[in-house]
Amino acid sequence: MIKEIQTEKLPIKLWLDQVEAGALQQARNLANFPYAFHHIALMPDCHQGFGMPIGGVLATREVVVPNAVGVDIGCGMCAVRTSLDEISRNDLRRLAAAIREIVPVGFKHHRQPQDPGRMPPSRKPDDLPVASREYESALRQLGTLGGGNHFIELQKDRDRQVWVMIHTGSRNLGKQVADHYNRLARRLNQEENSPVPRSAQLAHLRLDSREGGRYWREMEYCVDFALANRELILERVLGLLADRFRSRFEAEAPVNIAHNYAALEDHFGERVVVHRKGATKADRDTVGIVPGSQGANSYIVRGRGHPDSFNSCSHGAGRVMGRKEAIRRLDLQEEIGKLESRGILHSVWSHSHLDEAAGAYKDIAEVMRQQADLVEILAELQPLAVIKG
Repeated sequence: MIKEIQTEKLPIKLWLDQVEAGALQQARNLANFPYAFHHIALMPDCHQGFGMPIGGVLATREVVVPNAVGVDIGCGMCAVRTSLDEISRNDLRRLAAAIREIVPVGFKHHRQPQDPGRMPPSRKPDDLPVASREYESALRQLGTLGGGNHFIELQKDRDRQVWVMIHTGSRNLGKQVADHYNRLARRLNQEENSPVPRSAQLAHLRLDSREGGRYWREMEYCVDFALANRELILERVLGLLADRFRSRFEAEAPVNIAHNYAALEDHFGERVVVHRKGATKADRDTVGIVPGSQGANSYIVRGRGHPDSFNSCSHGAGRVMGRKEAIRRLDLQEEIGKLESRGILHSVWSHSHLDEAAGAYKDIAEVMRQQADLVEILAELQPLAVIKG
């Protein structure tokens, strides 16, 4: 931990030197939230979100806060080390093109429904009203990447072994669930004359209520759907590599971890709801992933189980510019030059792609330095080719 703020009802513990004003105000709102427990933790990738900073960890008693999970419920990472110890630039180009053929990116979905057997186990519609309504649409979203900061990367470690890394979540299904229950929570809080100001964007549901129970079940379904989504993408990418390299190719078991969810956990002697929004679980010996921005290195890590972070770490580098600001301020040729000087096949082709350029993000090496007490680095991965929406 780098510093602690003690001016609010609960302490705010920070793993970063500087935090933007908007994110700091959100952290102060969390520290004064009547259901918050013990303290608020901000990871080194912290930046402003809706209601709660991305890169924040909130523990609560009695309630769950949809905005403290976010709209991309279950978003997370997977990574696989392969047996390949070299891959040519021509092979990288062919593979990137082939991946775009089989994995829809951006707002694209599959034209045909995917195998229902890959969906999370079904439940009664009364238990999952939003997921049931969105089920047919979700079948076409399964195995799709999405846009924003989601990506598929081919990478290499210091031993030159090739890795596949994927970052994606629950697609529109998660957004529909998040928006529905946030609206519901806002209405219920207003009817109950909640003391939490609406401007704080911390509408909440009691866990022991029918609405809170439904949100919890739908959130868990979205977490499972996001995992199934990553697994299907990974299977198809590994299939391309296997077809290309045949007897030379093998893949190890994947690392798979989420960073937008809530879970019941034991901390400081109590059973509480831990909300991780853009934060990754890092309890002792858990293996996780901290990705860099496009063109930056990524890391396979092992958690140290730091209690003051609620056993958490960052989920990536974290933004230093909003999307519109990045498009307005960054120089396209300069950003392309940074990537091409390192021989990276990238996805920055026009000014509209600058929102995901490296210049819009924090220095991942500094982020890792700031959380050295939270995780141990097991592998550092250099990007070779990046596929984005």
